[in-house]
Amino acid sequence: MSNRFKPKFNIKKGDNVVVIAGNDKDPKKPRKVLEVFPDEARVLVEGVNIVSKHTKPSAKNTKGGIVKIEASIHISNVQLWDAKEGEATKIKRSRENGKLVRISKKSGEIIK
Repeated sequence: MSNRFKPKFNIKKGDNVVVIAGNDKDPKKPRKVLEVFPDEARVLVEGVNIVSKHTKPSAKNTKGGIVKIEASIHISNVQLWDAKEGEATKIKRSRENGKLVRISKKSGEIIK
């Protein structure tokens, strides 16, 4: 992405999200966001997009071999989980006491 406009996303590290597209699609199972990559518009979600990584023997891993790890997915393929409603929700932003807060469109609750 260009340096001129910094992208703003409604998903942060530690949020609960549901995967709405792809092989791991499950709109009723919330999962935790491990990391957000705003420059690439991708997120790393726990237990989603498992790939096999071939590793050489090293000091840490003396045997080497094939390791299963999570790969990132595009941020458009996830939606924030609304715990009160028990389903995925869209987000709107508003200012409260000078701070920008995220509010669920389905339940109207503030997301921490």
